[in-house]
Parts: sequence; structure tokens; C-alpha cells
Amino acid sequence: MERKSRLNCWEFKRCGRQLGGIHIQDLGRCPATLEERLDGVHDGVNAGRACWVVAGTLCRNEVQGTFAQKFSNCKECDFYAKVRDEEYPNFELSAMLLSRLK
Repeated sequence: MERKSRLNCWEFKRCGRQLGGIHIQDLGRCPATLEERLDGVHDGVNAGRACWVVAGTLCRNEVQGTFAQKFSNCKECDFYAKVRDEEYPNFELSAMLLSRLK
């Protein structure tokens, strides 16, 4: 059985903060595109499929803060729901992902 292609957050959200993206100059490169410790989580590139645990990602056109500050928004995010549904029952809980960043 062939596995479906997994989109990273910057592809799904089209934020333009990835390498070569249209918003690099005005918003900077998104930390999720740089976070190598989460590379491969849920078949993503860097933190592209675990962006909710990375500080400084873009949400609602605003740069977000720490995990604790932003996670309530992330739980309502369509991309978060997509990853959670696609990865069920192997979805990694945020606490497990955060432990990789220490």
C-alpha cells in the first residue's frame, strides 16, 4: 500500500516563511523550517509536521511565542487537526515532542 504524501505546515498554510519563500524578507524564516531535532516526526521535514511545539511560528499572520503561549491556538488549527488525524493512532503527544527539544 502506497503512503500518501505528507505536507509540511509551510506547504499547507502557504505562509511563505520557508527557504526561498515570499515572506522571508518581511517575516523571516520560520523556526519550524530550521528545527532539525524534529526532522522526520510524522514524516515531516524538520518541524514541518510538529510546528505547534516550536516557538516563533506564524499563526493568524502573527509570530507566536512559546509552546505554552500558543498551544491553545494550535489545538484549534486546521493543520494540527490534519496531522493528528493522518497520524492516528501514532500521533506523538506534544509532551513527547517537547522532550526532544531539551
